[in-house]
Amino acid sequence: MAGSSCVDMDPDVALRLFEEGATLVLLGVPQGTELGIDCKSWQVGPRFRGVKMIPPGLHFLHFCSVNSPSCGGEIGPKSGLFLTLKPREILLAHWDPKEEDLDFSASKNDEEVNRIRSTLRELDPYLGPYPYEVMRKWVSLTDQISQELAVNLQPLSGRVCAFSDIIPELQFRHTKDRAEQPRNDTACQSMREGLDRLPKMKQREGTELRFSDIPKKTYPPGASPAEITRCSMDLSYSLETVVEQNYPDQPLNLLGELQFAFVCFLVGNVYEGFEHWKSLLALLCRSEDAMRKRKELYLGLITVLYHQLGEVPPDFFVDIVSQSNFLTSTLQDFFQFATGPGVDSTLRKKAEKFKAHLTKKFRWDFDADLDDCAPVVVEIPEGVTVD
Repeated sequence: MAGSSCVDMDPDVALRLFEEGATLVLLGVPQGTELGIDCKSWQVGPRFRGVKMIPPGLHFLHFCSVNSPSCGGEIGPKSGLFLTLKPREILLAHWDPKEEDLDFSASKNDEEVNRIRSTLRELDPYLGPYPYEVMRKWVSLTDQISQELAVNLQPLSGRVCAFSDIIPELQFRHTKDRAEQPRNDTACQSMREGLDRLPKMKQREGTELRFSDIPKKTYPPGASPAEITRCSMDLSYSLETVVEQNYPDQPLNLLGELQFAFVCFLVGNVYEGFEHWKSLLALLCRSEDAMRKRKELYLGLITVLYHQLGEVPPDFFVDIVSQSNFLTSTLQDFFQFATGPGVDSTLRKKAEKFKAHLTKKFRWDFDADLDDCAPVVVEIPEGVTVD
């Protein structure tokens, strides 16, 4: 791999990973392909045959196909898949040039896998070591995602793709189908007319991320006007509905879904992941009654957010997360509810500490009235420190 860095690793850790680590044997990946695992990526060189010394557990393998320099050298959209690897496991994949994808079907052939295992020593010089320096970061971003949860959330196709695979809702297989569509050989009289002429598109079945549905109505059927108002200000009813429908026995899986959505966006470049992360975060942060009842969920939420917000550069919030002041206003509601009456003292103290941390790191003032523009900045006097 080109561009991989040498990192000093404890000899005991290196030996343990060498003996217990999993191996991805990836054959035929074209030179120049951008390929990565978890939070690190490289450009594939001519000798690349895979990745070795991978710590057992959940990982995200991702890649972008690249045109040859003679064809412009353009980089294609990123694709990826979540893998749960066992100690000493070998997964074998061949590059499919037609699909520009990795085909793992060979991993089901025990004879072929055993052949690879027997030649692993010869393959070793062509296998890049897992980038151990990102392991701590990766675990902090995914520690709530179980193998089962990852399988249930990723598309049925098994691929997480940066660009949606969309197809027309109507296939126009027959001439009469096309004849029934609006004509497009005359000038449009309005933008609306132009939009109406465009074919209606849908995502190809099996390629959709399978996130939990968040109720559009925040109140129960038959709710009185007073209940509707209350449920619009405190989203606990909606939150409990999501938990009951998706994770009745393991409510902390909701934090795993929050992590999954964030990783899909941060590493996989999937904008849909960002949108779901925002929706889920707003739901959690604006559920006042749930904070009094679900202490463990909210203690976990603070830890998850601490690591997520620590992995994005400050200007990221100016460009994306702070659109319409989303993050600051959402967290302002969270801190207000988390320090309200009836909230467990451990949760209250952790929320106050997290609030102080964000105030110092991003210079946001969560106690001020937020306007509709950029995050409010607070100047911390010289000599004052906030832990």
